[in-house]
Amino acid sequence: MTFTDFKYYWNNVPGKGLCRNNLIYTSLINHSKSEFCMWFKHDSEYHKGHEQVVDQSLMESKYAREKDFLLSLDVDHKDLIPEITRIDPDHQAIYFKIQGVDFWEESHGKTYEDVLPDWQEQMLYIFEKHKKLGIYKYSLHPSSYWVVDQKLKNINYFFAYHNTEPQITVKDHLSHISIERQSELMPQMEKLGIEADKTYPFDKLQILCLESFRNVYPDSFIDKAISIYK
Repeated sequence: MTFTDFKYYWNNVPGKGLCRNNLIYTSLINHSKSEFCMWFKHDSEYHKGHEQVVDQSLMESKYAREKDFLLSLDVDHKDLIPEITRIDPDHQAIYFKIQGVDFWEESHGKTYEDVLPDWQEQMLYIFEKHKKLGIYKYSLHPSSYWVVDQKLKNINYFFAYHNTEPQITVKDHLSHISIERQSELMPQMEKLGIEADKTYPFDKLQILCLESFRNVYPDSFIDKAISIYK
């Protein structure tokens, strides 16, 4: 790692300790916790030998997908994402203005409401806006969100698709999904009749994704979110 003034960004997972913040890219944060960097780089030191993406062309495609979605949203929908401070194409790095740690990290030892009283309304607004824009984003963990000036902002569009794109399979995206999340996902796939190697409409996969997060968000919230895609 050669980024001046930046260090690895970890999540302090209850019962596990410090763990990588993301399965795909390397997460960096500056020392004042005012800037976050998504570094689309295969970094063994950060991922501790558990890299999900080691193919360089695949990593480049994830960087390009993230960058393209963010730049398109940065035109008329800046309220959805953190302020982009810079993009470094030579290092495949994207930087954002933040205020401290991510939404999930902030909630440790607290409730989500303690961190952001109206988080549900704000997150549902993001889902509704995505739906209107034809965007289906499957990275829904609270560590994908940041609170900036009491507004919820989201990143990780490398795991997002537009409704004009070809349909996808779950199998092709298992590298994006943690083992813990897969354990929640598989029973829901069986319940919804979804097979890993078959393609499905993006709406159906969005509902599947939301169902798998019932152990992270309240059931009532998940039900409201699912109603957006029905």
